[in-house]
Amino acid sequence: MEAKKNPDVDLRKNSFFYLALGLALVTFLIWQGMEWTAYDEVTKEEVVDMIEDDDEEMIITQQLQQPPPPPPPPAPEIIEVVEDEEEVEETVIESTETSEEEVIQEVETVEIEEEEEVIEDVPFSVIEDAPIFPGCEKYSSKKERKKCMSEKVQKHVNRKFNTELASDLDLEGVQKIFVVFKIDRSGNITDVRSRAPHPRLAKEAEKVIRSLPKMKPGKQRGKPVGVNYTLPIVFKVQ
Repeated sequence: MEAKKNPDVDLRKNSFFYLALGLALVTFLIWQGMEWTAYDEVTKEEVVDMIEDDDEEMIITQQLQQPPPPPPPPAPEIIEVVEDEEEVEETVIESTETSEEEVIQEVETVEIEEEEEVIEDVPFSVIEDAPIFPGCEKYSSKKERKKCMSEKVQKHVNRKFNTELASDLDLEGVQKIFVVFKIDRSGNITDVRSRAPHPRLAKEAEKVIRSLPKMKPGKQRGKPVGVNYTLPIVFKVQ
């Protein structure tokens, strides 16, 4: 059967040409797409910030200064030699050796003075020779003289002390007064101190102790010394 189609309108006749043209067009579009680069819009503020950032990142290098050249060496001092006109006397060391002919002089005996031993004040309880109260000279032993002195001092205080003063001060009961005094190297009463419940009682006790007579001073190792004496005064207010 014979074909009825018109050969001029046959689409398959130019199919190879259209295929090549399509490939060329697609290749061109792909190439343009690859070459095209999209850029974001940059504002003026961002440009300024970029410039400022560039300034901050700038590294300022310091110019190295070369050290100054060393100073020239000092000129040598001129030393003048001065002639010594003064004569120095030489020290002559004499020999200490002696000969048989030399006469040896006898050296006089040098007397060494012994320093006097100073003994401090001694308590009455340990004194070797107790102070002697007037009237106690009749006793020969040290023990009896010591006892006699204690009794004489106690009697003197009992006779002289005004016990009625405590009643005037409205004090009641037992009153204790402690008196400390010293019999010095001359036998006089010194350094009187007291402690009492009332200042007026203390003053009265000191007055009574100061009225004690002068005694013969006590001795320690045969030498006069100061003797410390402690006396308690105890009485009861009726």
